[in-house]
Amino acid sequence: MTDQTNYRELGPAQILDAVDSLGLRSDGRLLPLNSYENRVYRVGIEEGQPIVVKFYRPGRWSDEAILEEHAFAAELAGDELPVVAPLAHEGRTLHHAQGFRFAVSPCRGGHAPELDRSELLLQLGRLVARIHLHGARRQRFRHRPRLSLETHGRIPARFLLEREFIPAELSRVYSGLCGHLFQLVGACLDRAGTSREICLHGDFHPGNVLVDGERLHIVDLDDSMSGPAIQDLWMFLSGGRSEQIPQLAALLAGYTEFRAFDARELHLVEALRTLRMIHYAAWLARRHEEPAFKQAFPWFNTPRYWDEHILALREQASLMEEPPLPWQA
Repeated sequence: MTDQTNYRELGPAQILDAVDSLGLRSDGRLLPLNSYENRVYRVGIEEGQPIVVKFYRPGRWSDEAILEEHAFAAELAGDELPVVAPLAHEGRTLHHAQGFRFAVSPCRGGHAPELDRSELLLQLGRLVARIHLHGARRQRFRHRPRLSLETHGRIPARFLLEREFIPAELSRVYSGLCGHLFQLVGACLDRAGTSREICLHGDFHPGNVLVDGERLHIVDLDDSMSGPAIQDLWMFLSGGRSEQIPQLAALLAGYTEFRAFDARELHLVEALRTLRMIHYAAWLARRHEEPAFKQAFPWFNTPRYWDEHILALREQASLMEEPPLPWQA
């Protein structure tokens, strides 16, 4: 496996050589796609449709975890869900070239979904339910993470504090705030009861859905994990409470056409949002020395960033103490 330095210096010749090693004759056209965690490119193919090639970040996932993601995507595509799954070559979906690990998949076009369209939310709800029907039937992931307060809350908060990303004058405030937030998250988990963990997309947000006319394409299962069903739904809720209520109704109207939904999981919406905010800050911190991150996120690790981060987390504390969004089954 290559190191981070070689990964950052991955160039066009290596990318095209890797594609050619699979017997796919590239035509030399190469377009970087929007991805910060992995290196992803659209590659033109002679006498064929373009493909997408993803080079995996060293050290993030084991081969077993990547292959488990690939298998999940392939199973969903096999169930006629519009999931873009990796292509197999000689029976393999994970490939190695010049020390890099990579996968190729079909190239699908489209634009981000317009979440003010209730019929689109209805369609998304149906798709999520179908994913979850499969995710509940299959054996739970063995090599991929489990969504929990520890993995997505305490560990990233501890990283930020121990590595001194939080300014010294705010570290005690942040530590105390996180302690309070984690108590509230725990209370939300208690109110939700024992929700069944299933295999999830894990990072299902509007950026991972492509709308192409009447068709939807679901992409990027790189963060697939085990967790509660609501994790794949709440990120499609936006705006204030009055705006989220009809969005939730449309999503769950579609969802419950295929799968029952446990309304107790609505207690988790703001808890999961809180964990995501802390986890995201730590993700930026782990990558902040990379040139691409410095260019894309110049505002990160500034005093203003941490002031706004703490303010947003304080707002989450209030939201977690409010009643959950209403929904009538």
